[in-house]
This record gives sequence, C-alpha cells and structure tokens, in this order.
Amino acid sequence: MKVVAFNGSPRKNGNTAILIRYAFRELTNEGIDTELVQLAGKRVRGCTACMKCFENRDRRCVIENDVANSCIEKMIAADGIILGSPVYFTDVTAEMKALIDRAGFVSMANGGLFRRKVGAAAIALRRAGAMHTADTLLHFMLAGDMILTGFPGIGVGSAIGDVEQDREGVERMMVIGKNMAWLLKAVEQAQRSG
Repeated sequence: MKVVAFNGSPRKNGNTAILIRYAFRELTNEGIDTELVQLAGKRVRGCTACMKCFENRDRRCVIENDVANSCIEKMIAADGIILGSPVYFTDVTAEMKALIDRAGFVSMANGGLFRRKVGAAAIALRRAGAMHTADTLLHFMLAGDMILTGFPGIGVGSAIGDVEQDREGVERMMVIGKNMAWLLKAVEQAQRSG
C-alpha cells in the first residue's frame, strides 16, 4: 500500500510539509509506503476547460508542459492521497487549485479514477481561512468519491517550524495517519473478500 501527499506550498519544506510528515510517521509505523510531492518551484498551469480529457479518456490532461500529469499518475497509482496547502488569501495556493482542478476533471472523464481511495487534508495557516481551505481540499475528495479520514489537520504557525508548537495540530495529523492506515487496511480487506 502507498500514500502520496502533495504539498501545495511554495515553501518546499515549510509548515505544510512538516504537518504531512507527522501523518507519514504513523503510516510508516503501519508498514505503508509514503511519497511526498512538493509543488514548490514546479509549474502547474490552471485548467483551461477544453474538455479534451472527456474526448481522449486516456487518464491524462492535454496540457503537457508542467507536472500535472505526473502528479495525476501518482494519484492513480496510490491507495491514499493527502493534499496539503497553506492558507493563501483564505484558500489553497494557486498551484494546489490548478492541480486539483485538472486532476478532478481527468478523474471524472475516466470514470472516477480516485473512487474509494483514502483521502486526507493538511492545512498550515497563520490566522484565518482554515475552513475555506479545508472545504476546497475536501470537496475535491468528496467529488471524487474518496473515503475521508475525518476532519483535516490544521496547524497554526507563521515561520517555518512554528506548527510544531501547535500540539493539537500535530496530534491531529498523527490521528490522520493512524486513521488512514486503518482505512487503507479495511479497504484492502474488503476488496480481497469481494
């Protein structure tokens, strides 16, 4: 089993990545492989609503000059997906929004590529906007018929590393990791028993 996480922060190893790694620690303890994809410094164009994914149905977006298709491939191959974003103007970063818009369209165009995958969200913020950011991330998962681990992990901090002082945020990410491991094993068992 494998969980892939996407860090939508422009800060490669900032507070969002720190939160994700707390969930990864619990997943690793349960024998589940993890991979962190950092969108920092990578180009992710927004969806153009060209609808070519519905014509082609090849599990790809027709925009080829950025990392979106490699991210979509990783999402398809994974059993679980964690989406992480800091709060930017009370929502996800532009990179994360571009990724989920395009991945969501490709998934729908191909019959629901993320259906029954286990999903979770991690949010780093300084002050406000956590719930709107959570809505954006969780709505992507709900629209894709994913199974959610529960309430997202929300860590408060400004400077890199500050979220580690938010004990409740750190503990929530650890619970997410444990819940995700349990759900992944339950889904695997259900699939085996038919």
